[in-house]
Amino acid sequence: MIFTKHVLCIALFAAALPFADRSFAQEAPAARSAARHFDLYAHFNTTMGEMVAILFPEREPVTVENFIALAEGKKATFTKDLKFVHKPFYNGLEFHRVIRYFMIQAGVVKDGVPCGAANIHDEFDSARSFTTPFVLAMANAGHPNSSNCQFFITVTPQKPLDGAYTMFGQLVSGQEVATAISEVPVKKERPVTPVIIKSVTIERRPK
Repeated sequence: MIFTKHVLCIALFAAALPFADRSFAQEAPAARSAARHFDLYAHFNTTMGEMVAILFPEREPVTVENFIALAEGKKATFTKDLKFVHKPFYNGLEFHRVIRYFMIQAGVVKDGVPCGAANIHDEFDSARSFTTPFVLAMANAGHPNSSNCQFFITVTPQKPLDGAYTMFGQLVSGQEVATAISEVPVKKERPVTPVIIKSVTIERRPK
């Protein structure tokens, strides 16, 4: 079955080096504080169009805080030549792995090069499910609490992923862009013509 194949494939999401996990207390306060005053949106400007996702800091504060810190360059990460710098991490990266009818994935600086950010704890919310398509979630190394920089966006319902990957956002526009990216020609799941993330910007919209 196609879903079984894809569930097995997701276990191959890039592994991270064994950096120490950050505690909930270290990561969560800023996201929880922002949630009280703002709705948070991530704007993905790509070479195939823009996607916008609303983020869920109330229920996944550690994950949202981590993602925003990476997007805005507040966390140091590795460059392709292994320099450790503060810069917007996702800008200029490719969707390096896409699977038709399943998902699109990004967050790799260079094959074999870790992002350098510490792993974060999983945050599973029983009120949310991958049965809804166009979910923004963290990839992991196939075992608990191993997410750090890579994310994916589903393009179809994926119920078997519930309880295995942290869902921290949902596309509110640009769903057709995500679908189009998932359908580009690939070689070993990498787009033949690179699909580039020009920028990821965070919008803080007052409630």
